Amino acid sequence: MDRATIVHDNFLRRVRQNDLPPGALPRTATPEQLMQMYRAQCLSRQLDRTSRDMQKAGQGFYTIGSSGHEGMAAVAQALRPSDMAFLHYRDTAFQIARANQVPGQTPAWDILLSFAASSEDPISGGRHKVLGSDVLNIPPQTSTIASHLPKAVGAAFSVSLARRTRPEHARMPGDAIVMCSFGDASANHSTAQGAINTACWTSFQSTPLPLLFVCEDNGIGISTPTPKGWIAANFAQRPGLRYFACDGLDLDETLRVAQEAASYVRTRRKPAFLHVRTVRLYGHAGSDVEASYRDKSAIEADEANDPLLHSVRLLRDSDTCSPEDALAIYHDTEALCRRVSDQVVTRPRLKSASDVKASLVPPVRTCAPTNGPSASARAVMFGSDLRAMADPQPMARLIGWALSDLMLEHSEIVLAGEDVGRKGGVYGVTQKLQSRFGPDRVVDTLLDEQAILGLAIGLGQNGFVPIPEIQFLAYLHNAEDQLRGEAATLSFFSNGQYTNPMVLRIAGLGYQKGFGGHFHNDNSLAVLRDIPGIVIACPSRGDDAVAMLREAVRLAREEQRVVVFVEPIALYPMRDLLEPGDKGWLSIYPDPQKRIGLGEVGVHGAGTDLAIITYGNGRYLSTQAASALQNAGIGTRVIDMRWLAPMPQDALIAETKGCAATLIVDECRKTGSQSEALMALFTEAGHQNVARVTAEDCFIATGPAYAATLPSVESIIAAAKTLCRAVK
Repeated sequence: MDRATIVHDNFLRRVRQNDLPPGALPRTATPEQLMQMYRAQCLSRQLDRTSRDMQKAGQGFYTIGSSGHEGMAAVAQALRPSDMAFLHYRDTAFQIARANQVPGQTPAWDILLSFAASSEDPISGGRHKVLGSDVLNIPPQTSTIASHLPKAVGAAFSVSLARRTRPEHARMPGDAIVMCSFGDASANHSTAQGAINTACWTSFQSTPLPLLFVCEDNGIGISTPTPKGWIAANFAQRPGLRYFACDGLDLDETLRVAQEAASYVRTRRKPAFLHVRTVRLYGHAGSDVEASYRDKSAIEADEANDPLLHSVRLLRDSDTCSPEDALAIYHDTEALCRRVSDQVVTRPRLKSASDVKASLVPPVRTCAPTNGPSASARAVMFGSDLRAMADPQPMARLIGWALSDLMLEHSEIVLAGEDVGRKGGVYGVTQKLQSRFGPDRVVDTLLDEQAILGLAIGLGQNGFVPIPEIQFLAYLHNAEDQLRGEAATLSFFSNGQYTNPMVLRIAGLGYQKGFGGHFHNDNSLAVLRDIPGIVIACPSRGDDAVAMLREAVRLAREEQRVVVFVEPIALYPMRDLLEPGDKGWLSIYPDPQKRIGLGEVGVHGAGTDLAIITYGNGRYLSTQAASALQNAGIGTRVIDMRWLAPMPQDALIAETKGCAATLIVDECRKTGSQSEALMALFTEAGHQNVARVTAEDCFIATGPAYAATLPSVESIIAAAKTLCRAVK
């Protein structure tokens, strides 16, 4: 007999025998609240049991249950439906209890549709079993290991920010708080530790952060026990974080303490940590054989503490409901789940790749029209910089001006990152922005890339258009899952109902002379290229950078896209092209209406002997090489991809048509670089003469050998001549 059946039979037997665990009389919850919470607990429990039956019948696809954590119904009761909740995967009772606070909800039907992977599942559209609801203000979460905590911090930060500058598409009211829940094992994860540290760091400086962390402590992470007392020892004395604890088996106590914690967060606008004792019933998931790694006595001790037994005792002792009536509710709920499960398995499911991909790209939203900043406003903001715009400038300065114009036009833009404010960025790109727009909109963050991206995701979910900055491309790897596992998946798993638009600026790529080595000259974009749904931009010159950045902001603001804007560090100060002092790589600040659309490539030259496909530093080097090739009688055109994802395939094929040979110049490493996809593209398109010049599969050195492993003007010229000789 499996443990789920044992727990079920024990519940029936003990309630019939009035054999209930001891406890105090309720002193907070009303009889009506006790009944509502108990009904939510019963539905959560019966949904767990039904999910296992559906799986056995080949009609269900998820069995990680919430049994033992049903006390979270009381936490939901203590909060408002307008409080955004990022839920632990064992929080079915929370979602049910919240649904009971909002008229017209059908939680049994909705959650069972999710178990059945039906395309009618109201949150994910059949893409995954997730807790979540648009109307209940619960963004969807999968089986995450605390990766949702950084964005909960960001969402909480956004609430107070929106009270001062409310964005057009804000979701939460000004008095909302944000709640995020997680397990005791997940609390050890670096993502959780970083998020909680960020909350403490923020609160310590008296910056408003209305955030309630809820740790559901069942004492075990799959098979690894949590040391007794570990959670309290770890979190009870954190600076800037108020600690609360309750017994999650007792609905009344949990409601009382959760109300105290929520009131503290709501009135003080500071974070709190609610430590909820729970038990885990049935093991980790349906496939888990708990007896293989856990003592039978420990399993049975948890089962004897079934939270539903504690709730029946509360109902009995408060004269709210007799054990017999409580048992009838349990049986009625079981019958409801059986009836509904028989219906949901007949509902349609996703069938094709296009069905699955339909929500990968977020829906376009309507934004208030804008004519851009007025001339007078620009004159006040830019001052003497306005006159300098008539002269050619390097990329770094032009990007800074573009950010100023965009922030002046769109009040919902928030810039955030390490050193972006007072210092103006490591390379001076964001100089003057904080003095122009204030620390609310140009946020100097702590040194934690996960926190920076989490801040951006949370801001995006509350209507802002964040522009976070990662100082160097190599630093992204500390936090890449915040893009891959969170930002890029939100529209997908919510069927387009939730989005987190952003423009992530990253300074990167190679060719910095004698500075930094690998950690400041990372030349691999592979970690970004295979993330579905995101846009990757990489400008090569200042005027392009401005026009592309404007398009990136439009994509985020109107199309709710996640855009990664890679800025080649070595080109920030670049002035000359062919000769010292020629100023061939400077450019005039483009007219404020100028944009370069997604997928629009740049074509420089009209030669038909050779087409060079490149981007970033590669365009600069290839332009130098093209001059020498032209002198050698090889007519060359340089095609700047600009947009690396989605790759502008049709434009690249069209612009190379009529060229005798195609050379790909890719400054990223040979393995995993854009050149691989480009070689495949041109080969499949029938191009006969294609070659590539790439970086070596090696890290970048510092000192004089900084460019030894990278493409050079000489290597491009040599490869071009070899390719063109082969054609002849």
